[in-house]
Amino acid sequence: MPDHNQKAPHESVQESLRRVVELLHKHELVESLVNKQDMPRHDLVQQLVHKQNLTELQNTLDALHPADVAYILEALPLDQRLIVWELVRADRDGDILLEVSDAVRESLIATMDTAELRAAAEHLDTDEIADLAPDLPREVIEDLFKSLDKEEQAQLQSALSYPEDTVGALMDFDMVSIRSDMTLEEVLGHLRTLGELPSHTDKLFVVDRNAKLRGVLPLKRLLLHNPDVQVASLMADDPVVFNAEDKAGDAASAFERYDLVTAPVVDARNRLVGRMTVDVVMDFIRDEAEGDVLALAGLREEEDMFASVWKSMQNRWTWLAINLVTAFIASRVIGVFEGSIEKVVALAALMPIVAGIGGNSGNQTITMIVRGLALGQIHPSSMRKLFIKEIGVSLLNGLIWGSILGLLAYALYRNAALGAVMTGAMVLNLLLAATMGVFIPLVMHKFGRDPAVGSSVLITAVTDSGGFFIFLGLATIFLL
Repeated sequence: MPDHNQKAPHESVQESLRRVVELLHKHELVESLVNKQDMPRHDLVQQLVHKQNLTELQNTLDALHPADVAYILEALPLDQRLIVWELVRADRDGDILLEVSDAVRESLIATMDTAELRAAAEHLDTDEIADLAPDLPREVIEDLFKSLDKEEQAQLQSALSYPEDTVGALMDFDMVSIRSDMTLEEVLGHLRTLGELPSHTDKLFVVDRNAKLRGVLPLKRLLLHNPDVQVASLMADDPVVFNAEDKAGDAASAFERYDLVTAPVVDARNRLVGRMTVDVVMDFIRDEAEGDVLALAGLREEEDMFASVWKSMQNRWTWLAINLVTAFIASRVIGVFEGSIEKVVALAALMPIVAGIGGNSGNQTITMIVRGLALGQIHPSSMRKLFIKEIGVSLLNGLIWGSILGLLAYALYRNAALGAVMTGAMVLNLLLAATMGVFIPLVMHKFGRDPAVGSSVLITAVTDSGGFFIFLGLATIFLL
């Protein structure tokens, strides 16, 4: 039976965060009180109180998983974050730096000297060092490289040679390979000599004498068959295999589609060079999803919640500037029809409805198209059908909701022509929203740009200006 008293991971880390915040506040309060007291041997008392308060906090941090410590660091203002970071054991620094967001990692690394950074990275595997490398000073990377053996140096060079959005940049080198002419008994003996298996090992990789991949041997086959059987007779010779140059997004989709735990990675000559694991893929998917959310809002990069005002402003200003221009264009559209609005005051009350619903409909279309592009489900042969489908959805929505709004406009203002204009404007603006909702991300994708970046800002600009123009234009034609 399930243990209903067991805390969910999310609840547990939230409780840990609350505990850390309470201890920090207690520390700050006691420090403040001691500083105000005039007593003999004040410095010694202050030192003892300081140590006592922080010892409990350090014990709390030592008991947490690195990912939980990373979560807590991201949730703290910079001054408190640095207090906590100072209390983290040096041998855990590297693991925690891997877990925190890029923006928070930058703030932590800025407080560390070369020796501390070198010590933090020395505890990591070569693929993990490669993940940190873009944020580390050049001299630290050079020192680390010199401390590695020749095999690890080759692995690090290999990992750093691939673009960050490829399989090669995400693969790790901690894997078990075997030969096809070995018996299962020999394989088991080999595994015993290793002492432990790499994490997430569900299969062994079968290679020939030249390290070329021939297949994989699932562990369940190894455990359930006669020890005298050869690997060649049991291995799967058609596994899912990735090339180091493949796109990481395609690999992530394959992991989800085929329910993979691990998969081999080969080079152009089919030589085994590494493996992909499900935990790395999950991190990649999470980072991509977070990046898409930020991009849709027009943020250039991930932002530390407690970053300085100036840094946050730099991250946000680009699309705000674009939005300012588009808002000015929308205001000029309204300005063209000032005379119409003066004669039919109801137009001023109704036109935001047309623009707002058009923007919402356009964002729905854009979200579907961006998702389809991310999953590789949109191809040139299907674009025409996709466009017709989105036009059909918008036309139907426009007729239904436009009719409802038209009836409401008639009920409020007793003007049948105004109700008809409202219906017509709603239909036309939703058709415009669908057209641009398909067009904007496809064009951005065609020119190699991320279709999620700023798409919501652009579609809102189009549906605002277009909605105002359509509604006020129809009103000018049919009401005046």
